[in-house]
Amino acid sequence: MVRYSILHEKNPREIVLLRGTGCRWRKCTFCDYHLDSSPDEAENWRLNQEVLQQVTGCYHHLEVINSGSFPELDSRTMKALLDLCREKAIRTLHFECHWLYREEIPALRAAFGAVGTTLKIKTGVETFDRDFREKVLRKGIPEEDPARIARQFDECCLLFGLTGQTEESMRRDMETGLAHFERVCVNIFVENQTKLKPDQQVIRTFTQRVMPDYLENHRVDILLNNTDFGVGAPEVAYA
Repeated sequence: MVRYSILHEKNPREIVLLRGTGCRWRKCTFCDYHLDSSPDEAENWRLNQEVLQQVTGCYHHLEVINSGSFPELDSRTMKALLDLCREKAIRTLHFECHWLYREEIPALRAAFGAVGTTLKIKTGVETFDRDFREKVLRKGIPEEDPARIARQFDECCLLFGLTGQTEESMRRDMETGLAHFERVCVNIFVENQTKLKPDQQVIRTFTQRVMPDYLENHRVDILLNNTDFGVGAPEVAYA
């Protein structure tokens, strides 16, 4: 699996896909990312160390993905990230975090701030329609007020391509996200190992009627495939 990439266009940064012990929530009906995990912290550290050695600091900007939340990374990996930020002068670092861990964010900001790094914490809201989010997606975010969700988080992910979503609901989610968060990352749902299936009509509605209005927005990332950031795809062997 590819675990290191560089994004040169919108919001240029290096990006790494690390491995942790796995998402503690694991109840989302649409997600199988938690399969990229291991209870063996020593083995996770070995893999993560190899990935982090590829970071050059070329943009002084790094995003860390670990198919879960930052508290699920082992302590040696977290220390290595602190050291890396200091040595490579990483000025901005992005982490993932589920709502469950929101109270752990201030201490993390302080730790990285001590080495001169500003944290940007991204959370998967998926939609601001609480009924759809909790009854269909089972996301585990009981809060309804987007402003309250945004208190600890800087960026949000939205998930489109599911039956029940409409042009109006997707536009509403986009505008709500942009009103309360610094950045919005749109993920189009792709078939995976869960029982949920992509709704191709909803996807067409998004790509034809909604996406054109946001493509050039520097605060919006749109992933039509979950490997569009360059990580997560299988390694390619060349003869």
